[in-house]
Amino acid sequence: MSWCCYLIQCADGTLYCGITNDLDKRLAAHNAGEGAKYTRGRTPVKLLYREPCADKSAALKREMQIKTLSRTMKLALCGMT
Repeated sequence: MSWCCYLIQCADGTLYCGITNDLDKRLAAHNAGEGAKYTRGRTPVKLLYREPCADKSAALKREMQIKTLSRTMKLALCGMT
């Protein structure tokens, strides 16, 4: 299992950051309305950014760091400036 932190864009243009050890499965869950409560009414979602992490702990720490960034900084992280 390899953990990653990811950033997706919802259909309404908002951004969501999360972690997973199976990105394809997690994206499918988000798009099926079975992912995070936040994304359920905002499908479809599109993957903008993925960052591999050493383990779950590292992924959680990185998620918290990304969540503190402004929208502009999150988009810059994705190369969308």
